[in-house]
Amino acid sequence: MNLDEITPLLLTYNEEANLDETLSSLSWAKQIIIVDSGSTDGTLAIAKQVPQATVFYRKFDHFAQQCNYGLSKVDTNWTLSLDADYKCPPQFVTELTSLQTSAFAGFRAGFIYCVFNRPLKASLYPPRVVLYQTQRARYERDGHAHRVNIDGPVGSLNSKLLHDDHKPLDVWFASQIKYARLEADKLAEQSRRLSWKDRIRSKIILAPWLTAIYCLIWRGLWRDGRAGWYYCSQRVLAELILSLTLLDKRLR
Repeated sequence: MNLDEITPLLLTYNEEANLDETLSSLSWAKQIIIVDSGSTDGTLAIAKQVPQATVFYRKFDHFAQQCNYGLSKVDTNWTLSLDADYKCPPQFVTELTSLQTSAFAGFRAGFIYCVFNRPLKASLYPPRVVLYQTQRARYERDGHAHRVNIDGPVGSLNSKLLHDDHKPLDVWFASQIKYARLEADKLAEQSRRLSWKDRIRSKIILAPWLTAIYCLIWRGLWRDGRAGWYYCSQRVLAELILSLTLLDKRLR
């Protein structure tokens, strides 16, 4: 694959803590599309320092609509969809250059989860479809998150992206409260067709405890020291916030 055929697409909102490293890992890209939803920190100043980056503003309503808007601005055959806290390591870029794409409409990639530049041995972060033919992709809502539907077969990449969020902890807490409300609505609306993971989450009490056991013991994250405990604590707290939100919703 010719790298000029790929346009990285990023969504941003107050991502100055992450954006510089992410854009630095995209120095190979001929064009980068950034959809910003009104950043008030140094995000836009960082983006302006990168000649191949073009920033569009769109008022945020949902991640799926932001992504679909971003896709409308891409004029290459392929899009590489990234969060602002993803980094493309050299081996990932090397794989792109040798990728055979004729049989596929998209590719999913796994992630190495990092805590302040410290890679973890494991995480709960699932693989995602990140590379796809622009005209064969469409995003839809999925609780607080979003999911891309690809019109055609999807392959898997061997190399992994890095996930490393450097935003302050208070920002993380605020985001989790907002996400928990959307996830609670999702669990209520789709009670008859939930995945087994969401069925466990809907039980309110089970998910936080199972998350702690799964992360620390089953995935062995206690061996990652402080970074592993930090990640596990975040995941348990996220499930506790969701459990409290569900309980509050039901009590009311």
